Amino acid sequence: MTTNTHTAASTRAAVNRTVTTAHATGTGALGAGAAVPAGTGRIDFAKTAPKAFRALVGFDAAAREGLDPALVELILIRASHLNRCAYCLHLHTNDARTAGESEDRLHLVAVWHEARHFFTPREQAALALTDAVTRLTDAGVPDDVYAEAAAQFDATELGHVLALVLAINTWNRLALATAKVAGTDERR
Repeated sequence: MTTNTHTAASTRAAVNRTVTTAHATGTGALGAGAAVPAGTGRIDFAKTAPKAFRALVGFDAAAREGLDPALVELILIRASHLNRCAYCLHLHTNDARTAGESEDRLHLVAVWHEARHFFTPREQAALALTDAVTRLTDAGVPDDVYAEAAAQFDATELGHVLALVLAINTWNRLALATAKVAGTDERR
């Protein structure tokens, strides 16, 4: 529990750094080009929509509450694989390593269906739900996938898992829409 508490505190600190960094330059009117990162032609969402950005950071932090940090990172990594978000994938694999996740499991998240023995039943249920919610247009969220997740998590935890999947899907789409570059970490 101490490790989880420490990791949760580290995660909260990282989220707070993100918000602080995003607002250190001000949230008022921006000068011409000030909110467009050099060379991308895309907006800096944190600067151009600070209230929405802060709300998303808050939603992300609330979604993580009470969940095992290792499970959180697996969910974030899996959704980032599915959404082809290299920026988020880089961030969350590094966060997972820092939290002590093994290289074997990190490499196998993308093919977890074929490597189930590397993941607990609880993690498998979360990954299956992540797949279904992320790929809604394929078949929605099948009853059996939802039922397995509900069997592995109590109602509060399941709500947080769902919120986390929604949050990472939003972050992935935001990173892709604004052309975030993998290998950079604006949270630090």
